[in-house]
Amino acid sequence: MKLQNRIALITGGGRGIGRAIAHEFAREGADVVVAARTLQQVEVVAQEIAEKLQSRALPFTCDVSELASVEQLFTKVKNTFGRGPDIMVNNAGIAESAPLLKTDDALWRRHLEINLSGTFYCTRAALGEMVERGWGRIINIASIAGKTGAPYIAAYAASKHGVLGLTRSVALEVAVKGVTVNAICPGYVDTDMTTRGVEKITSKTGRTAEQALDSIKKMSPQNRLIDADEVAALALLLASHEGRGINGQAINVDGGSVLF
Repeated sequence: MKLQNRIALITGGGRGIGRAIAHEFAREGADVVVAARTLQQVEVVAQEIAEKLQSRALPFTCDVSELASVEQLFTKVKNTFGRGPDIMVNNAGIAESAPLLKTDDALWRRHLEINLSGTFYCTRAALGEMVERGWGRIINIASIAGKTGAPYIAAYAASKHGVLGLTRSVALEVAVKGVTVNAICPGYVDTDMTTRGVEKITSKTGRTAEQALDSIKKMSPQNRLIDADEVAALALLLASHEGRGINGQAINVDGGSVLF
């Protein structure tokens, strides 16, 4: 097993990409901590892992936008395992859309506080012990919106561009310390977040849900949504020994939508 004796902490672990990564890591032998603001969601994921994979999985609540909440999460992990995580997956995030002139301060702050500051808080909390042990993996779930812009997502794109800047800078700081820091940049993934996007398109344009979904699929040269398991497979590579030479990268999983 590729992650035997590793502890993996996954934020936003209650559904979608976070859930898929939790399952993938547990399948490869990791002890998994899934954290989210909604306890019921991560409890379900932890139970799934325990029953289907007979692996250890613990559910904790955390609001990554609140420093105190992040500190409490890491205290719980250390109290449970005697140390912090070996693998930190920063997956918690939000995606809302609005024209810039209708982007109020609250929407802007939500994206920066959850998507960017949350990634910073958890990375900083995890990194010290990783450096001390001489081994660690930081995996940030960004977006192709972190590489290119699009109408109506200024706050989201700005936050994900920030995640990539954070990823690259920290990766260079720890490059000789046995720690790698990378980002995964998915396109549209078959998750609840995309479902909400479809609902918004239908409400704004009058198109049917099928028409709205088709328009999203056509943004990819493969004319399809990415599956969460595809993102999880890449996360496993980055977390494993085999991925040790990948550092400071922002890797797209998008069917070729963005070619850099």
